[in-house]
Amino acid sequence: MDVVLNRALLMPAVALAAWTFVMWAWMYVTRIPAVRRAQMTLDATIPRGEQMATLPPEVRWKADNYNHLFEQPTLFYPLVIIAALLPACGTPELALAWGYVALRIVHSVFQAMVNKIEVRFALFLFSSFALLALVVRVALALG
Repeated sequence: MDVVLNRALLMPAVALAAWTFVMWAWMYVTRIPAVRRAQMTLDATIPRGEQMATLPPEVRWKADNYNHLFEQPTLFYPLVIIAALLPACGTPELALAWGYVALRIVHSVFQAMVNKIEVRFALFLFSSFALLALVVRVALALG
């Protein structure tokens, strides 16, 4: 059996992975100076997160979002790989995948800069709906 790969469906996954590294860099560009300003001595014996919790919220928001990019998106990555392997998947799945990525990026920027929970939740909800629609379409394509 020959496997046909829809490479276009893999691009949103690459874009989200690249965005994760943008957030990684943003996190450290803000965190390292904040740790220095606080004259913090990093201590491995303090429970995880306790020291970083003393940093200003604007610094912590970037790290929180970086961590979020390792939660729900872990469903997205294998899903687009499966979609890329299915001949029945195409333009609608590609639009949903890019929609998901765009919403996650907007969510990241919003959380890192403003972090109003009601707006952040709405962005998360819309991205979740895009992901759910992608799950349903891929499941039907597997049919």
